[in-house]
Amino acid sequence: MSNFKSKRDRHFALSRFWKQGLMLAAASLLVMLGNVACSTGSITSQSVAGEATVAQTAPGSEVVPSGGALGATLDQILASGKVRIAVPQDSPPFGAMGTDGQPQGYDVEVAKMVAEALEVEPELVPVTSKNRIPFLQSNKVDMVISSLGATPERAKSIYFSIPYAPFYSGVYSAAGSAIAEYADLAGKTVGVTNGSLEDLELTKRVPAGVEIKRFEDNSTTAAALLAGQVDAIATGNTIANAVMKDNPGKNLGRNFVMRNSPCYIGVRRGDLDLLQWVDVFVANKRLSGDLEALSQEWFNEPLELPTF
Repeated sequence: MSNFKSKRDRHFALSRFWKQGLMLAAASLLVMLGNVACSTGSITSQSVAGEATVAQTAPGSEVVPSGGALGATLDQILASGKVRIAVPQDSPPFGAMGTDGQPQGYDVEVAKMVAEALEVEPELVPVTSKNRIPFLQSNKVDMVISSLGATPERAKSIYFSIPYAPFYSGVYSAAGSAIAEYADLAGKTVGVTNGSLEDLELTKRVPAGVEIKRFEDNSTTAAALLAGQVDAIATGNTIANAVMKDNPGKNLGRNFVMRNSPCYIGVRRGDLDLLQWVDVFVANKRLSGDLEALSQEWFNEPLELPTF
């Protein structure tokens, strides 16, 4: 009898143990789910004295801007009647401050077209290359149109549209010269800005017999071509186009593209609604010829963008 009682007591003790364990597990699960629910969508943010403050999140988490959840930015723009767009203030012809104190350039015109297509008022926010992405992440702007190149590293932080503007390095010389590739530079003198990306690319790829003359800045490099000190120069398309526009009598032209790095519109990571709209906008403006017209006006060349 005592043996039976002992077994029964052990049975009851085990039952209580498992019940308590299940209750603790359930409680832990509820706490864990509660924590996940608080952190999904990237924590909280609050506005202090009109300034957006963004909470720090773990690597890979999106940042939720003050005033709304990610994925709702397009609706917020339409509801407010205003779109805030970062544009360059120090990167002509993409964007620079005019004599009237207002931004002007290719990107500025694209930003105005974005607002027109959205049927809202544009709020143009001048930025530098250094602060354009932080302005987007901290909700100071809704999108960035500022000669922004896409890289895998940047894509960890923000989303990129399809390309809307050309940017590349190329070789330029007098129009009609028989230079169509690196091999054609053999026996010629090519000017380049010392230490530039074009310098590195040219040094790596030119054939034997090419004399490379290095100059201290872009202006001196361009001046060497204009003065006939070199047969060709390797430089960025925006620099070359400005030189060609200012010196129409020199009859200069592009020979070939060395490296292509087009520009993209940036939106906050998670704003898929806005990204989809921007992609449709860019595709529409490419098909309509509006971006082609802007390219001719500001870059003095046809719009040439990669197709993916």
